[in-house]
Amino acid sequence: MDKLEGLPAVPLTLEGAGVLHQMFRVRWPAWRALSAAEREAIVDAAAAPLGAMEKAGSAMFSLLGHKGDVMLVHFRKDFDALIEIEHCLARLRVWDYLELTSSYVSVVELGLYESSVRLYGSMGERKVAPHSPEWDAEIAENMQRQRAAMQPRLFPEMPPHRFICFYPMDRRRGEEKNWYQLPMTERQRQMQEHGEVGRRYAGTVKQIISGSIGFDDWEWGVDLFADDPLVFKRLIYEMRFDEVSAVYALFGSFYIGRRISRLAELLSL
Repeated sequence: MDKLEGLPAVPLTLEGAGVLHQMFRVRWPAWRALSAAEREAIVDAAAAPLGAMEKAGSAMFSLLGHKGDVMLVHFRKDFDALIEIEHCLARLRVWDYLELTSSYVSVVELGLYESSVRLYGSMGERKVAPHSPEWDAEIAENMQRQRAAMQPRLFPEMPPHRFICFYPMDRRRGEEKNWYQLPMTERQRQMQEHGEVGRRYAGTVKQIISGSIGFDDWEWGVDLFADDPLVFKRLIYEMRFDEVSAVYALFGSFYIGRRISRLAELLSL
């Protein structure tokens, strides 16, 4: 019998920075219809606001493929700050020449499967009733301690790497295979094996996981940053063979981009 039977099935999570991905396509016919002087003036006017965004935790990437021309990625302390970014961009003249093709809203998330199994199991052995005042107080104390220890991971700086791979994903909820019906200890085991693959790439790939349940159409967003884009293929391919990915993972659209520092790099000025 599972040692956590009868205890909450939901693992603890820590949440940090708000994350916004914006994918744009340039309205090229309208842009080319402008004079060179007009194009230069529009790009110059956008340089300072975009530069300030970059210093505050944003990055701009030239997208490869048909899904768009540019992707902006923003890390901020909360959703209020993300809304301000949207308002700031909409006030720029260059906005008239960009078509928003997609976006993704999420929040940096650290899943605490191992801690949850250990803490729930300990309280279960001590007969602490789930969601009782004693239970809630112990959970709150544990979360406060972990949140303080993990601040750098909860509010990360934008990685400096040249390439990004972003994709959303779900855990399967089908009739035959349903991730959310597995016992927590089994989910914890599979996630531990899954994490071991990622840790082998720690020196070449920076990974940031964000949760989007209740915020967007998928359950998680995954950002991978590296200087060599081939590492994305190797890492994701290897992960496809672990149990949690092979059986329970569903993937959305993948976006691949190269870091650019100025809008002029994209608009060929």
